[in-house]
Amino acid sequence: MGFSKDQLLDRLQELEIDYSKYEHPPVLTVEEQAKYVSSSEGALSKNLFLKDKKHRYYIVSAMVDTKVDMKVLSQRLGLGKGGIRMAPEEALGELLQVSLGCVTPFAVVNESSRDVSLLLDQKFKNQTRCIFHPLSNDVSVSLNTLGLDKFLKSIGRDPVYVDLEANPVVGKDQAPDLAVYVPSNSVVVPEVSNKTSTIQNPPPKSVSADVKPVASAKPSKPAGKVKSIADNSAPSAYKNPEKFVEEIMDKTSALLLSEAKGESVEALAETLRKRLTSEFTHLAIMYKNTAYTEGFYAGTRHQPNRL
Repeated sequence: MGFSKDQLLDRLQELEIDYSKYEHPPVLTVEEQAKYVSSSEGALSKNLFLKDKKHRYYIVSAMVDTKVDMKVLSQRLGLGKGGIRMAPEEALGELLQVSLGCVTPFAVVNESSRDVSLLLDQKFKNQTRCIFHPLSNDVSVSLNTLGLDKFLKSIGRDPVYVDLEANPVVGKDQAPDLAVYVPSNSVVVPEVSNKTSTIQNPPPKSVSADVKPVASAKPSKPAGKVKSIADNSAPSAYKNPEKFVEEIMDKTSALLLSEAKGESVEALAETLRKRLTSEFTHLAIMYKNTAYTEGFYAGTRHQPNRL
């Protein structure tokens, strides 16, 4: 059973995150949401739930006016031009545990979404407040990115903000800049044949979101002298073992201090185990991805001389 909107809002209050709540009829698009939530309350967002050919899933949360070119995004992830598409509707319930129209960055709170990658629009950083659904499309919440970051860190997620409109060259001399954020695990969700792929909180017609996959496209294979993407993209904690362990200890200490309020040792130990298992798993995956990326590009720099 996934988090409910009330449980999520309670969690925000526990973390002392400042937010405003707006109740309204259920909405399926940003345009409908805008009828009930004024732009003066914060920047509205569109949220895409994506899947690649290896059954790895992504949430891309962007400003309404951000143009998300799916082909470019796919290349930047190292998946080729047609490597991602909209995720099937049944995956909403299986992984995010939300219904149609309710995709949100908050959905990564559920254990079932631990392997879902979350990419946030860099433009959110320039906004006073941003608006998202709290797991249900009959409510919107407005908060700043500091509050969103605090929530994500509390569940073991390091917030990842990227320029979703960038179109860097990907090829022989330039590695895919977002490849480090590709999930390491595949998740197979049984697809229903009569279901169609879905977009959550779809953008207005003026916003570009090309979602047609290109079957013949092949992932780019960088070769020769390539600049490591981890130099710019990967958090430093995932490159240095000492910092990695330090981050683990920081998370453990913070959780211990927040939970140790009159609990028995046994109860506290069980709470820590439940809360930290998914968080440390996510950290380990990020560390492994970074190590793999570093090794791959180190190998491309030092090719043996061929006779």
